[in-house]
Amino acid sequence: MKNKRRIIQTRIEGFEIRHAIEEDVQIILGLIKELAVYEKLLHEVVTTEEDLKKNLFGKKRYAETILGYYLDEPVSFALFFHNFSTFVGKPGLYLEDLYVKPEKRGKGFGKVLLAYLAKLAVERDCGRYEWAVLDWNEPALKFYKSLGATVMNEWLIHRVTGEALKKLAEQF
Repeated sequence: MKNKRRIIQTRIEGFEIRHAIEEDVQIILGLIKELAVYEKLLHEVVTTEEDLKKNLFGKKRYAETILGYYLDEPVSFALFFHNFSTFVGKPGLYLEDLYVKPEKRGKGFGKVLLAYLAKLAVERDCGRYEWAVLDWNEPALKFYKSLGATVMNEWLIHRVTGEALKKLAEQF
C-alpha cells in the first residue's frame, strides 16, 4: 500500500496530476535541477536521490510532491509542506517549489497545480497558502498577481544555513 499512486484528472486534456511515490525520486531530482538552472542556482543543489527518499518517503515525511504529466510525460512538479500560523491558529500550506518545463509553459499547467494545492489547503482546513518568488522573476510575479496572490513586502525571509547554522546551534 506504501507505493499506491494517487492520480487526479484535470480540466486540461492530456494533463494529470500524480502524487509522487518513492519510485519517482529520479524524476523529482531532475525537475529540481531544471528549476535550479532556471533560477540560476544550480550550484546550490546538493540534494541526492537518497536525501529525497529519506525525507519525502521515509518514516518521517517532511514534504509532499505532486507531478504534472502531459501525455504521460513528466512536465512539472510542486513540492509543499505544512507550517503553522499562530495568528490564525491553523496549519498553512507552504509551496516550496513550483516548476513547469519552459517548452510546456503557457498551457495552464502551473495554474492547475496551484489550484489543486489551493483545493488541498481548503480540504485540510489551512488558514494560509503561501510561497516565495525571486524578485527578478517578472513572469511569475505577474502570473501570481493575476491569481489574486498578494506580495508581502513588509516580510523579509531570513535564512541560516551551513556553517552559520552550526555556529548558531553551538550557542545552545
